Amino acid sequence: MTREPNLPEENQEENEEQELYEHHRFVVDKGQGLMRIDKYLQGRIENISRNKIQNAAKAGNILVNGQAVKSNYKVKPDDDISIVMAYPPREVELIPENIPLNIIFEDDYLIIINKEAGMVVHPGYGNYTGTLVNALVYHFENLPRQNNEDIKPGLVHRLDKNTSGIMLIAKTELAQTRMAKMFFDRKIDRIYHALVWGNIEEENGTISGHIGRSLKNRKIMDVFPDGEYGKPAVTHYRVLERFGYVTLVECKLETGRTHQIRAHFKHTGRPLFNDETYGGDKILKGTTFTKYKQFVNNCFRILPRHALHAKTLGFEHPVTGKSMYFESALPEDMQQVLEKWRNYAIHRKAEPDQSDLSDEDNLL
Repeated sequence: MTREPNLPEENQEENEEQELYEHHRFVVDKGQGLMRIDKYLQGRIENISRNKIQNAAKAGNILVNGQAVKSNYKVKPDDDISIVMAYPPREVELIPENIPLNIIFEDDYLIIINKEAGMVVHPGYGNYTGTLVNALVYHFENLPRQNNEDIKPGLVHRLDKNTSGIMLIAKTELAQTRMAKMFFDRKIDRIYHALVWGNIEEENGTISGHIGRSLKNRKIMDVFPDGEYGKPAVTHYRVLERFGYVTLVECKLETGRTHQIRAHFKHTGRPLFNDETYGGDKILKGTTFTKYKQFVNNCFRILPRHALHAKTLGFEHPVTGKSMYFESALPEDMQQVLEKWRNYAIHRKAEPDQSDLSDEDNLL
């Protein structure tokens, strides 16, 4: 039986990007006697093995008073302990499936995939087969083991079912643990391309605000005032192209919350183009002309998903320390829709009309 990340069943296939790590912090009691830190932590973290803690120490993920320590370190009163772990696994029988994968890079520790839109990352409620993890288990079956260690898909982040682009998967526990720490320390550079409703006039900007599950609809995320609810989230964006009624933007994530880009742009009144979950699957900007409605509906048919692509990924290799950078071309569906908008924008400039829907009528 293969171990699969213990992810909440609720809304699994809807997650755009979520970093898969746990962060624990403890301050040692004043009356605590000397004790090995691996034994100390095993008694305080639920369902964790001593070996898992020792691997975390080997990866440099256990800090005491800000300094990395080995697993035999003896805790002392008032020690401030911080540990970052890869997301805890659960027992799920994974069926290896011969599903084609677009592999960009692979070595003994990592595999980089260019994920197609429509592929669920991991098995869960309603999606027990046909996932990226099922495909990876099949791919790993015939690979040689490293130091007698089983090769298994180690998720450190994930992409939504309908988000395309670059995704990183660890092949060993050490690599997974170190990558989890890199995500926690914000040492992973990620850039997305998104097509959003509305004309963004500024060249660049930053969207911030805590993200948490909507209090009205548990299937979506919402943005809340700082400190009120949810977790801090920051998205930096830069305009790449303007088409009048929609804008192509480059998004750089400072944090990796569930649905971060989608929720942030919905919060600003500019949901992603054809994002059904966040209201982007309607005509929100444009004209009242029937031909325009037909044009947008044609775009929806070409791109039957939200317009979001994980474009680049940069990081330091968790074992070799080498600087790694990967880039993925926009998929055909997004390219086709962008070309249609380019042509429309050119035509609109040549023949301007007076039937634009007012912004006031279309603010979300």
